[in-house]
Amino acid sequence: MSTHSVRRHLRIETAAYDETIRRFIPGYEAMLEVVAGTLADSGPGRVIDLGAGTGALSEAILAHGDARTVELIDVDPEMLAQARGRLARFGGRVRVREMSFLAPLPPCDGAAASLALHHIPKMEEKRALYGRIRAAIRPGGIFVNADATMPADPAGREAARRLWVDHMMSCGIDEARAFEHLEEWAEEDTYFPLDEELAAMREAGFDAECIWHEATIAVVVGRTG
Repeated sequence: MSTHSVRRHLRIETAAYDETIRRFIPGYEAMLEVVAGTLADSGPGRVIDLGAGTGALSEAILAHGDARTVELIDVDPEMLAQARGRLARFGGRVRVREMSFLAPLPPCDGAAASLALHHIPKMEEKRALYGRIRAAIRPGGIFVNADATMPADPAGREAARRLWVDHMMSCGIDEARAFEHLEEWAEEDTYFPLDEELAAMREAGFDAECIWHEATIAVVVGRTG
């Protein structure tokens, strides 16, 4: 099992994650709502939340009606402890499992991820994961992924980094520190071009499209038909 720790990676205490992530990520609230709303439109069923962290995405999914259950998957016990408390009010609609999303996945009607799959460093590994997600989802199901992407060309990447830094600066983070954050995150994070992400999902058998984009953050949907 991976030993990934959000506290170590982002250099913040787990309890401060939900506040701090909004300063780090452009359009964070809107991103969660797009993912949760898209899953809600797909109907009832069991959803797995890959790299679920403190449960912010799971909370948004569960709040969109009472016809679905969510299974949170994460390797970070500190984050999952936060999620258990956060989601306690949903009772039996929630299951929390400490495991890697790289392990075999349970059968489900839908899958979602938010700012988690960028920890996969190679596209061939991500293609393999998309294949496992596709295999886990029952016919007619859906996969929604929200994450950072970066253009392939250097000029485009620099422009995207500038947009990201501008967001952090608008939230009170010093410009130099904002660039430092990007360099620190690059030690564990890999952001692929959006078209490569879509191609990998289609190769896995999804009908894939990008449905929302703000600065460097995109929400991509894969439907199984």
